[in-house]
Amino acid sequence: MKKIEAIIRKSKFEDVKQALHDVGIEWFSYWDITGLGKSTEEQVVRGQVFKSGYIQRRMISIVVRDVNMEKTVNAILNSAWTGETGDGKLFVSDIQETFRIRTKESGPDALFNK
Repeated sequence: MKKIEAIIRKSKFEDVKQALHDVGIEWFSYWDITGLGKSTEEQVVRGQVFKSGYIQRRMISIVVRDVNMEKTVNAILNSAWTGETGDGKLFVSDIQETFRIRTKESGPDALFNK
């Protein structure tokens, strides 16, 4: 199992959500975040100047079976991309074990309803 965490532009969240749904990922956690990056490039949006370090971000966290990792990563990469500085980051890490509290199932079976 893999944990995929993505920091994306808040403005791209709906695109990413739809792309994940299109590849069969129907459940994930997300929250609004702020952070400070190394880049200080300025962008002009609707006449206002923004520094790319202050673009609103959203963190997405998903745990998937190994077989779904590649399609999930590709869905996020393709839908979150703008080509501009500040598109975000994506991290993949191993999950050692998963448990469903209600049924006490463990492993990949604990990730989804049957």
